[in-house]
Formats: sequence, structure tokens, C-alpha cells
Amino acid sequence: MDQNFFLKRYEQLGSKETFFALKQSLRVNTLKITQKELVTRLNRKGVVLEKIPFATNGYWISKTHFSLGASVEYLLGHYYLQEAAAQIPVEVLNPKPEDTVLDACASPGGKTTQLAQLMENKGLIVSFEKNNLRIPALKSHLERIGVSNVIAYNTDVVKVRTFGIAFDKILLDAPCSGNFIADPDWLQKKNIEDVEKCTGIQKILLDACTKVLKTNGILVYSTCSLEPEENEMIIDWALENLPLKLEKIDLKIGSLGLTNIFGKKLNKEIEKCKRFWPSKTKTQGFFIAKMVKK
Repeated sequence: MDQNFFLKRYEQLGSKETFFALKQSLRVNTLKITQKELVTRLNRKGVVLEKIPFATNGYWISKTHFSLGASVEYLLGHYYLQEAAAQIPVEVLNPKPEDTVLDACASPGGKTTQLAQLMENKGLIVSFEKNNLRIPALKSHLERIGVSNVIAYNTDVVKVRTFGIAFDKILLDAPCSGNFIADPDWLQKKNIEDVEKCTGIQKILLDACTKVLKTNGILVYSTCSLEPEENEMIIDWALENLPLKLEKIDLKIGSLGLTNIFGKKLNKEIEKCKRFWPSKTKTQGFFIAKMVKK
């Protein structure tokens, strides 16, 4: 497919996108260290960090002369290397220490460990990961970060109903087609059929998660895709077919969800969602919807 196909689509949807190198970032693990202590330790090693204004524990890595995935602080679990926009869905979900939380698609563990961090290692997080090849990475990060309130299952989250658990909050960071900022070869290798394949899976997962969410419980749906078929159009389908209603996301960063897509009018409520256009947020592409079960 012509690599300009998707860029032309984005322009039609209201944003002129161009490729840029994604800035590396990390999330301080406050289960083990304070932000001030970590910044001081890394500064002494010549690492320059810049606070990410929209991520509570997030920092951009402005300068380093060594791999931050191999430092003593990393191995001790003092931080997790996590892209800036990817730190936002868990903050939007805002889990509390008393909550029972479902992490529907867990590996490699960035958002799982972030959930545990915000919950202060209290309450319960049930994590599902279908791909057995991704389980070692999940286990490794849980141990490194010092997480003790997670039960992880190597199975498909569509089976979650058989576990007999009702959840206060659910994070569905859904499998998606990705985006061209996170993957420099994305524009050359992806096509619209790849996008459409993801939508069926996303609907199945969203339906399965809704069934185990308590009434008045919160579900955050997110993807690292810019494609409306995987984002606003999925939410439009959910509002029509599932007992969910949207809540406004209180973030200063991000654009409103799209409600007019190539001439197709969607539910006006979808403006409550957040869309991260890379050219505007200087992050990878991202989409977040916050919903409550009626």
C-alpha cells in the first residue's frame, strides 16, 4: 500500500502528521523510590531527565550516555521504561487500594506494574495474557518492580467470566495495529485490512470485559492506534450495543474524539474521548475512552 495512504487519511481527519523520532521516557516506581531520589541518582550518572507535565511519575530522558535498560537502578526496579502516552490510561482509570481491578491484556507489564503502584500494592489486580511467549516478560517485570497484589493468568480474557469475579475497574489496553511513530516501518508494511482485522478482536474483548464489570464500575479502553476504526468507531459500537456510557476525561493534553469520520456521523458523546495526535502531543499515537457501566 502507498505509504502516504494513512498520512492522507489523518489529514482528512484533521491533523497533518509527519514522522519524528520518539523521545524515550520512564516512569518512576514509587513503590521503591521517590521521584527526587531517582532523579538525583541518575543525574549523578550524567542522565538528564525532564518532567512530563501530563504524567504523574513520568520523565522524558533528555540525555544519557548508556542504556537505561541496563542500569543498577533499572535492575533494582526503581523505574520502568514506558512511553509517555502509554502512562496515561492507568491514570485515567485511577485505581484505588481497595479496588478489584482487571488488566485484560497485560504483557509486558508496564500498565500492570503502574496499576499496582497507584494501588500501593493493595487490593487485587487480575491480569490476563493470552500469549504464553509474553508471560516471562510479565513475570520478570512484576518481580523487578516489587509487585505483590497481582494474580496473572496465561489465558484469553474472553474466559474471564468463568472465574466468577466482578471488577470495580477494568483496563482494556486492546491489541491494535499500532502507529507510525512507535514503529518507523509502519507506513510501509501496514494496510487497511490489518486495521480491520483488529476491530473484530477489540469488540469481542470489550464485550467480555463489560460482562464482568460491576454496575457503576469504570472501564478504560485504549489503543496505540490512530485509526478511527479501532477507536471512535469501536466506542460508537459499544455505546449502541453494550450497557456503557462515556465519561469526560479530565486531561489538558490530547484532542477530542472524532464524531465525523469520512462523512459518517458518530455519537456526539465520543468527543469525551481523548485522541493523541503525535504532531500535537509529541508522543506516539494513542486513544483513550473512559466508560461507566449502566
